[in-house]
Amino acid sequence: MTEFRIVRATALTPEAAWRRVTDWPRHGRAMPLTTVRADGATVTARTALGRFGFDDVMDLAHWQPPHGDTPGSCRLVKRGPLITGWAEVEVRRHRDGSLVRWREDLRLAPLPTLLDRPTAWCARPLFRHALRALLR
Repeated sequence: MTEFRIVRATALTPEAAWRRVTDWPRHGRAMPLTTVRADGATVTARTALGRFGFDDVMDLAHWQPPHGDTPGSCRLVKRGPLITGWAEVEVRRHRDGSLVRWREDLRLAPLPTLLDRPTAWCARPLFRHALRALLR
């Protein structure tokens, strides 16, 4: 299992933070070499350099925007042939802004489980950068 977590506080309201972290095309601008498209219940992140690339296909399994003091949360289930796992995002009111929690279980299917931990170590800074960019 390659689960990792990222937590970031922001001065944005929960509603504004939610809009930014669930704006799927915006994720493409925050992740290097990636474009993202969404069509309702499916999000596809295409990472490529020239004609060489791969798709990270995700189904939106849960969607609950924040409302009042109730946190917002969503869950994406990865079902691509190369990348499996899931991602969860939670946005809740925190002090004068909000707190964003991003949990991800990222599995590269062709790699042996022995490499799960190094995969998480490499992915965490990339996703931390992306979350920071999304909340800017």
